[in-house]
Amino acid sequence: MILAPLAPLVPLAPLLAALGIGAYLLWTQPHGDAAERPTARMATGAAALSLLGMLALDAASLLQDAPGTMNFGTWFAAGKLEIPLSLTLDALSLPLATLVALIAFLTLRFSANYMHREAGFHRFFFAMSLFASGMLLIVLAGNAALAFVGWEFAGVSSFLLIGYAQDRPTASTNAVRAFVTNRIGDAGFIMGIAAAFHWTGSLEWDGMRDGASQLGTLPAGLMVLGFVIAALVKSAQVPFAPWIARALEGPTPSSAIFYGSLMVHAGVYLVIRLAPVLEHAPAVMALLAGLGLLTALYGWLSGLTQSDVKSSLIFATTTQVGLMFLACGLGWFELAAWHLGLHAGWRAYQFLMAPSYMHLVQGPAAPVPAWLAGRRRLYTAALERFWLEPAGDWLLVRPTRGLGRDMNAFDEQVVEPIIGMPPAPRERTAEIARGQGVLGHLLERVAARFARLEEHLVLQGTGGRLGQVLHRVGSYLQAVETLLERPRYLLLLIMATLAVIL
Repeated sequence: MILAPLAPLVPLAPLLAALGIGAYLLWTQPHGDAAERPTARMATGAAALSLLGMLALDAASLLQDAPGTMNFGTWFAAGKLEIPLSLTLDALSLPLATLVALIAFLTLRFSANYMHREAGFHRFFFAMSLFASGMLLIVLAGNAALAFVGWEFAGVSSFLLIGYAQDRPTASTNAVRAFVTNRIGDAGFIMGIAAAFHWTGSLEWDGMRDGASQLGTLPAGLMVLGFVIAALVKSAQVPFAPWIARALEGPTPSSAIFYGSLMVHAGVYLVIRLAPVLEHAPAVMALLAGLGLLTALYGWLSGLTQSDVKSSLIFATTTQVGLMFLACGLGWFELAAWHLGLHAGWRAYQFLMAPSYMHLVQGPAAPVPAWLAGRRRLYTAALERFWLEPAGDWLLVRPTRGLGRDMNAFDEQVVEPIIGMPPAPRERTAEIARGQGVLGHLLERVAARFARLEEHLVLQGTGGRLGQVLHRVGSYLQAVETLLERPRYLLLLIMATLAVIL
């Protein structure tokens, strides 16, 4: 294909636009209505360029056969590991990348008016351009490592836009919830990359397909399981579903492009791309089908109890994406691909129209169906979204916040005195950590006894400079000991040990 060498410009154009917007913010510090035009033009112009590039590639592929995987150089090489800069132009990536570019362009054009005079106007377009680049890279990447770069671009921009209203605690809390949950998926993606290289010696999609055909059922299943975990998290499948409803805290255009049309389907695309590998792992396909069915039921029942437009749309999206995973688990990958494309376009339109629905709809919202209202326990469970959100907060968000508080206290109590910074204000010099649960309180008491023994027996009478030095060293060690007694650090140590062993 003559135009194939121009393919790298498709994901590169929005990335350059994001860098240009960032430089514009740093160097000029824009203010006022006139300053919005350069930012909007850079973002929409880059998206239009990507769309025109994809249309040209589509036209060339109709005249000639699609070239498949194309290498444009070497990105990284160390020993036996070599990661090329490769893009895949085939019957799956070409139409989906065109759809991504089209939706990104329309959303950015819509946002130029919708976000007018917003305090974070430039920040919004920076994150949206970064996301467009990431999604195009996910779809066009020829290997898992390059797809992971796009995966992270999309995740970071999502986090930035969920917390768009930085002065609102709810926005920052929901951003943390989405960020922490998606780190599980990122860990699964990395495990999949490591397993693929270990068993197949390649990170190219074609190389993984050929290598999986030589493996047994168990190695193929373990290799693809990490990628499946990443897909389940990114597409908000049970048990990782709760984060996506809270992610609607961001502006409506970001909700449309992230959770209504594009990013929520990234996991489905990854599963479809790995279809040749999944066919050698029937247990993983059964897992996909089961979780997809559970997610569809979860989204359907929870959506029946919603009273606002965006929440109703996001649960409808969750239901449809669950059906796509169900189709993939049953081996109907082509059906899932068609479903993905049609649903992405329709749902993007619905989310962008969401602010107008209250003016277009004259009557009240539809009541809860009688069969559900008559089943009080099921109705309560659906209304509470089956309590997955508090469970996720308890398992993920609270430990992460606690870890952050502990690290902040460690910095104040240990690091700052070592480097000679003045002591923190008195209200901030609280205890380094407090035990939680029976084991935590027991360890806290034991630590307090040791501190008393150290103070009254070991250091008593030493006095002078030596006593002061020993007392300071002892306080540092006690701080470290108290932090390490927390259960979360024991879990981190176990996870690190398992990672080294694997």
